[in-house]
Amino acid sequence: MDLKIPDGYLETMRTSFDNMDKDMDRGWQIGQRWVKNPNPTQRCQLVAGKLLTALENDNEQLALMMGGYILSRMPNVKQVVIDNTGVPEETSFNSQTP
Repeated sequence: MDLKIPDGYLETMRTSFDNMDKDMDRGWQIGQRWVKNPNPTQRCQLVAGKLLTALENDNEQLALMMGGYILSRMPNVKQVVIDNTGVPEETSFNSQTP
């Protein structure tokens, strides 16, 4: 599925994305384990899981926010392959579309 991020959206949402990072700075549950300070890839994997939920629930605003967060932290990402088996660490990010 293609997710279009409008021009200017990343800049508009900068504070929200920074707040998401502050929340993740306190640690986060990744799969079956607690990660005290997730690295940038782990943070995007966590957000990708929320993106999947948003897409499944037709929550366009949340999908846009989660997709925007990923793009703001990984600007070269063209494709997110979201693991839906409960292993967030298997979610991958590609800089080229297939």
